[in-house]
Amino acid sequence: MKTLLVFDPAMCCSSGVCGTEVDQNLVSFSAEVEWLKRHGVAVQRYNLAQQPMAFVENIQAKSFLEHAGEEGLPLILLEEDVVMTGRYPTRQDLARWYRLPLEKVGVAPKRGCGGNTSCC
Repeated sequence: MKTLLVFDPAMCCSSGVCGTEVDQNLVSFSAEVEWLKRHGVAVQRYNLAQQPMAFVENIQAKSFLEHAGEEGLPLILLEEDVVMTGRYPTRQDLARWYRLPLEKVGVAPKRGCGGNTSCC
């Protein structure tokens, strides 16, 4: 399975889920990363503030920063292929890229109602 590479903008910590004003997009994406890992997908995240050499050493990340600047981040790669820029992928995006089943969280599966339409 291809590794998901995430090149994050400069943040105070590796996930961006810290401090007093946490960006909900980062909270959601951190949950999606954990979901991917539970499905056996390797995820590598690089923070521009903490790991600038990762951006320099990766051809796509270096080129992207030269053309779009930090404002264009995050940059999302599947191995060498750019799959998304400027926002974090949703679980639906990730499930499609990795052909993973998409479970609905907090929704019980429908069961037969025996003709009772009020329960379905």
